[in-house]
Amino acid sequence: MVFAVGVILSYLIGSLSFSTIIGRIVAHIDIRQHGSGNAGATNTLRVLGVKWAILVLVLDIAKGVVVVLAASRWFPNTSPLFLYSCGIAVIVGHNWPVFFRFKGGKGVATTIGVLAVSMFHPAIIAGAFALALISVTRYVSLGSLSFTTLTSVLAAIMYPSVIPSIFGAIVAAFSILRHRQNIVRLWNGTERRIFEKKEANLSSKEEEH
Repeated sequence: MVFAVGVILSYLIGSLSFSTIIGRIVAHIDIRQHGSGNAGATNTLRVLGVKWAILVLVLDIAKGVVVVLAASRWFPNTSPLFLYSCGIAVIVGHNWPVFFRFKGGKGVATTIGVLAVSMFHPAIIAGAFALALISVTRYVSLGSLSFTTLTSVLAAIMYPSVIPSIFGAIVAAFSILRHRQNIVRLWNGTERRIFEKKEANLSSKEEEH
């Protein structure tokens, strides 16, 4: 019973799509119909500006952190499978939110929150590598993919149990699935770099009027 309730609550928390919510409150738009069409921090940066993107990033990371911390501290005697299942559920909620017709983001920020708590050392190493890669290439998608993939590989090396390895592989698979169009664009050389603007920033438009 606790297992099922925990997983369902985790999914519902993940379904709080903060980029979509903030887009509607701040600019009265559906963020999924602007920019790249993705409900995440990177698209929020392109469409609404830096301050709102930072807020979305923090809130999306917080979803993952809160869920995993709650699962580990409120139910310390449950199986590690419970913690990892809640982590997967909050990512699934972000990617396919029930409150927003199952059209969400790519789960990067929420995944960062989940992995930072559940797989701290692999996530720190992979995160440092991903940040370096983004700073050099300015491809957020490439950094995101490298983060989840490397965390998965490091988890398999650093943890003796098979459960973290399976969890890491599932999370990496989700990331690849959600970034499949980005992968094609990276291959074709058409992927947009961070801070490149295809669509005028809405906040800038408002300042002009």
